[in-house]
Amino acid sequence: MEVERCIGHLDCDAFFAAVELLRRPELRGKPVIVAHDGPRSVVTTATYEAREHGVGSAMPLSVARRRCPDAILVPPDHDAYREASEAVMAVVRDEVDTVQQLSLDEAYVDLSGLVAPRAAMRRVVRRIHRETSLHVSVGIGPNKLVAKLASDAEKPKGFVVLDRRQAWRRWADASPGLLPGIGPRTTELLAERQISTIRALARISEHQLSEWFGPRSGPWLWRRCRFDDHDPVVPVREPVSESRETTFSQDIDDPEDQEHALRRLAAKLFDALEQQGRRGRTVGIKVRLADFSTVSRSRTLTTPVEDAELLAETAVAMLREYGPQQPVRLLGVRMASLELVDGPGVQLTLPWSP
Repeated sequence: MEVERCIGHLDCDAFFAAVELLRRPELRGKPVIVAHDGPRSVVTTATYEAREHGVGSAMPLSVARRRCPDAILVPPDHDAYREASEAVMAVVRDEVDTVQQLSLDEAYVDLSGLVAPRAAMRRVVRRIHRETSLHVSVGIGPNKLVAKLASDAEKPKGFVVLDRRQAWRRWADASPGLLPGIGPRTTELLAERQISTIRALARISEHQLSEWFGPRSGPWLWRRCRFDDHDPVVPVREPVSESRETTFSQDIDDPEDQEHALRRLAAKLFDALEQQGRRGRTVGIKVRLADFSTVSRSRTLTTPVEDAELLAETAVAMLREYGPQQPVRLLGVRMASLELVDGPGVQLTLPWSP
């Protein structure tokens, strides 16, 4: 019996802006625009308070400032966004086997065969918020197209589950440009033929669309407007390093508590690598202090780490050597130089980056 496809799409809400608000909690509830300050700058993202004034991503900063004169401008910090993305995606990969990361803040997951896919995704959402303080929106559907549209439908903190028929009823009267992959030029060409809705596009035969747009794009458009999509969730290449980290609800000052937390993370990391049949020689830690400064340390051993205790002891030794002089906001442990235990001995190396 064929397993029914079930695909999820996960998208962090106002990701860059949300990361900035974690670093600058005094800006919460205010219109914030993340962008470089310059005459030709464009908006990277904005908080929902700024979006209420019509500010949107990729908008010229000059236009955004006219629409929202009181907005607070924050320059983007891509290192911070990469760190936050790693923490989010680590949770997703820990909970779901097949993950296709599209960007720093969004991914597809294949939930086919799970007994309770909705419960699985709600668990992911809860863990992401608990461990990173970030919110995500989720869409679930029979394919990537429906899942993507569903995750965008009720942001922020959306959780929308639709089948193809429900998706049709919801968006039949929307512009074809709503469908991912149908760009402005195609939308314009359709409008020239008085086709301004998905419903109108669905009335056109596959043969006619092939005559207009060619033997590949025509059939693709015919399937697209019927919310038909068979693209698989394709995982990215095997990561050459893996990490576990946690942000504490309250900064930790006691060294014993810090070490205990680091040991727990090391145990989780070793567990995950054990299930994957992988080992690593390079152990790293990440420490974020109360003032948001981040420090990393790493140590490469002569042989792969074979047990959880060695991983924990190595991480704790580096933490003791560093000796944080402030309360700790975040701790992380990472293993790199990973190799398959039963593999051909080919070693993949990635330097630690905070």
